[in-house]
Amino acid sequence: MTPPPQPLQPGVAAGAHATTVARAPWITGQPETPEPRSTGIRGMGVADFGASRRQPEPPPVKPEITTGWIQASVPYGLMHLACLAAFWTGVSGDALLVCLASYAIRMFGVTAAYHRYFSHRTFRTSRAFQFLLALLATSSAQLGPLWWAATHRHHHASSDTEHDPHSPRHYGFFWSHMGWFLHPDNRRDNLAGIRDYARFPELVFIDRWSLISPTLLAIGTFWLGCVLEQAGRPTSGAQMLVWGFFISTVLLYHGTYTINSLSHVFGSQRFKTGDDSRNNPLLALITLGEGWHNNHHHCQSSCRQGIYWWEIDITFYVLLVMARLGLVWDLRPVPRSVYAEAESARQAIRRQR
Repeated sequence: MTPPPQPLQPGVAAGAHATTVARAPWITGQPETPEPRSTGIRGMGVADFGASRRQPEPPPVKPEITTGWIQASVPYGLMHLACLAAFWTGVSGDALLVCLASYAIRMFGVTAAYHRYFSHRTFRTSRAFQFLLALLATSSAQLGPLWWAATHRHHHASSDTEHDPHSPRHYGFFWSHMGWFLHPDNRRDNLAGIRDYARFPELVFIDRWSLISPTLLAIGTFWLGCVLEQAGRPTSGAQMLVWGFFISTVLLYHGTYTINSLSHVFGSQRFKTGDDSRNNPLLALITLGEGWHNNHHHCQSSCRQGIYWWEIDITFYVLLVMARLGLVWDLRPVPRSVYAEAESARQAIRRQR
């Protein structure tokens, strides 16, 4: 029998709904006392976030067009329009390679850092590497780690209810896919729902200034294109900027958003979770493993979302390598009870046939 995970600090329910508060100034604090490291997976029990001590939920945000929604849509729309510059810059093999690499690396940042680490605490790491993960994830231009994780915990605490910020069941595909985060009420800081990480001043800083990382990435891709052009490669700074930053970022946007929208509509349900979460192997490939969404909603504490060997979970594979290198540790596995439930569900389907 493996030991259960250590409980969170009193008053901090990891899956509790994040109460909207004003932006706090610098929040100081000390890192958690480190536990003995391991180079692989350490057995830990199930600790589904949002299963206990949920705070009262606020009234749902209605999907309506407001002045603030339009203002937030302008830069988002410009990101998409910038992709059309590809007709002017053209394309090259170098640009496509950088576009793919930029997408994959930053998708890993979103899935490993924003989702599995900050939102669900499915593994542990050092304070320094925690900051590097946050820096990588913010390059996705999907706001900061504290906002992202607090909003995601809210989603799990009220999944597919009218309080869910992006439920296709209640608000339709467009709102669940991208309309919800453009609403000003959904873009406010939710530090009360992420106190376990909001006590680190460097995370508060990067959450406040989340555009630093994508701005540096845009400059870097332009510089890379100029260097390659000087070296005789068939590319340019403008071409690399369009493909390596704008197009890859837009693809990253919509790849991430499919989990909020499509994975609650299309796919199979292995577990009865009380919501519309589904497993979708195609979305799992696009998002490096996040498409096993029904698995995840059933066992949110597991670092592994594709629970069988044939359920490809690239993010988990990379985290395994990082664990061997000592960069992360205490990866929470899928409990045996979950496999027993999955086998029971499989047997029930066979009997029905």
